[in-house]
Amino acid sequence: MRLKLATVPGIVLIIVAATLWGLDALIRKPLAATTVPTTIVFGEHVILVALTVVSLRITHATIHQANGFSWFPILEVAKLFAGLFITIIPAIAILRAGTGGALGGWIDLVTDPDGQPIPAMYFWMTGLLSTVLDNAPTYLMFFNTAGGDAEQLMGPLAATLAAISAGAVFMGANTYVGNAPNFMVKSICEQYGIRMPSFFGYMLWSLGILTPLYIVLTFLFFR
Repeated sequence: MRLKLATVPGIVLIIVAATLWGLDALIRKPLAATTVPTTIVFGEHVILVALTVVSLRITHATIHQANGFSWFPILEVAKLFAGLFITIIPAIAILRAGTGGALGGWIDLVTDPDGQPIPAMYFWMTGLLSTVLDNAPTYLMFFNTAGGDAEQLMGPLAATLAAISAGAVFMGANTYVGNAPNFMVKSICEQYGIRMPSFFGYMLWSLGILTPLYIVLTFLFFR
């Protein structure tokens, strides 16, 4: 009975947490000399962690066993993406060096002779990196490549920001590591003995289906 009674407030709190996430742009609080979204620090994360702890405490072990609950998939994904986020730090520092840095040629590829960003190239370059890296650090890298000025990228360079966002998100579907859920689903399936395509086997399907769509998107929105 207590599990059934806890279900409704739990669902309500999840909805509240999701709503708070959407309010980040409206509610902000200075923190350590930096403007940090108040709800990110004190809102939805606290609620979600609390719900997780409560769920683990009040849910009967037989329910976990019946559902085949295991920490293995999330731990495997956490280790992989922790490594990805750590290794992205020096790459961002190199990008901040601009055309004079080690990745100057990369910056030249996404910039025209007048020094203006090329949205189509940002879409494809961001997408190619997102294919083998998680979309969040990839977005961050190309956001910095485009200057890292949110005001400019949300204003005069809005097409560039859209290209970066679309490339990072859409092409993350190309491989298992392009999006964390891709890899987690693979781990869950393999845990239950379900045979999954290999890394490159998956890419044959994804690229064959999605590449024509990427080309259409390029001509529709980023040329």
